[in-house]
Amino acid sequence: MCTAAAYHTRDHYFGRNLDLEYSYHEQVAVTPRHYPFQFRNGEQDSDHWGIIGMAFVVGGYPLYYDAVNEKGLGIAGLNFPGTCQFRKPEEGKTNIASFEFIPYLLSRCVTIADVRKVLSEANITDEAFSPELPPNPLHWLVSDLESQIVVEQTAEGLKIYDDPVGVMTNNPTFDKQMTHLADYRNLTAQQGECRFAPGLELDAYSRGMGGMGLPGDLSSASRFVKVAFTRMNSVADESESASVSQFFHILGSVEQQRGLCCLEPDTYEITIYSSCCNQDKGIYYYTTYENSQISAVDMHKENLDADQVITYDLIKGQQINYQN
Repeated sequence: MCTAAAYHTRDHYFGRNLDLEYSYHEQVAVTPRHYPFQFRNGEQDSDHWGIIGMAFVVGGYPLYYDAVNEKGLGIAGLNFPGTCQFRKPEEGKTNIASFEFIPYLLSRCVTIADVRKVLSEANITDEAFSPELPPNPLHWLVSDLESQIVVEQTAEGLKIYDDPVGVMTNNPTFDKQMTHLADYRNLTAQQGECRFAPGLELDAYSRGMGGMGLPGDLSSASRFVKVAFTRMNSVADESESASVSQFFHILGSVEQQRGLCCLEPDTYEITIYSSCCNQDKGIYYYTTYENSQISAVDMHKENLDADQVITYDLIKGQQINYQN
């Protein structure tokens, strides 16, 4: 399972936790403007916006997990099992294979308004990238420099939800996540008031008691509440260092540690990587489960007028700064 979020101080930031039990050899991938995208609906595009993000690159093609284009539009795909329903290509629709959803939109859109226009007649299809790589059930968090939306295709069709909390996890559907969030409407980052009964004074014996009841388990519904509360109450100054650090702390509030989510004997879901992309500057930051030091790739230090994907292997070994 996974968690995605958007956050802004002076600049705008977008990223996610990838929670899985295995890795596909993810790499930071920069797709320059003239990489020749050949989409399954027959469209070709070799003159588009540059893109940076985390991807599984197969035969030179970037299968993005999350990415941001040079105009600041970001998209992350998260697991949505049992609820997602992709379909066969339909005549008269804008057919977009699920694996190309991110590059299809990031190659041509600048704002959420652009995304809404493209998706107004869209059908997300179940076409596989290859026989070895069938489609994964996904939904998407989309963020521009102003707001966020969630895109889900279920048995009821393609739906787009405004996302006022700027986060997304997995199941259930986003509208149900927001309904569930109302169960926690009394949470506060302040100390909170005693409301147990009129006339009864109960002393606060600890700091942070306004957050009593905030869930801490690893389920997607609980992670949604926890990361929404954390993100919407987070405070950082406007420096890049403080903003990036705070973003990783937001994601860290719902990270998964090895041993806590057992799928089968000796197999555990963990936070394989966490990412934070500065949407204004095109700098992609990441950490991995083994390496908590923040690493970065700047898309604008690459030749964005090239035609081949540029990749960086993740620095996975723990980096420790010895001071003596």
